[in-house]
Amino acid sequence: MREVMIQMSFSSAHWLRNYVGKCANLHGHNYRVEVHVRGNLLDEADMLIDFAHLKAATRRVVDYLDHKNINELPPFDQEMNPTAERMAEYFLSEVGREISNDRVQVYKVRIWETDNCAATYEV
Repeated sequence: MREVMIQMSFSSAHWLRNYVGKCANLHGHNYRVEVHVRGNLLDEADMLIDFAHLKAATRRVVDYLDHKNINELPPFDQEMNPTAERMAEYFLSEVGREISNDRVQVYKVRIWETDNCAATYEV
């Protein structure tokens, strides 16, 4: 099994619903996201995936969230609470929709809210 991973950063605000504490108030983070892709077969260029393709797919999701109040953006406006856990799930779904196929799969995303706190979603 082979794996590649890219990282990107973005800044956004959010607040947590159904939470008692400071994070129930609007606040911001400088997020870092890791997107992990795995597979066995290399392509005709001997790559699992072109980093540029993975970065572009991830950049589209980052651009959607960057410098915005995440609570105002679907699906976080109603369906999902914008926790790090749910944001990792969202990234995996959105990037995976574009990247995953019969040869490669986006299988893990880790979202860092701070240098010391991260959440991971893996399939």
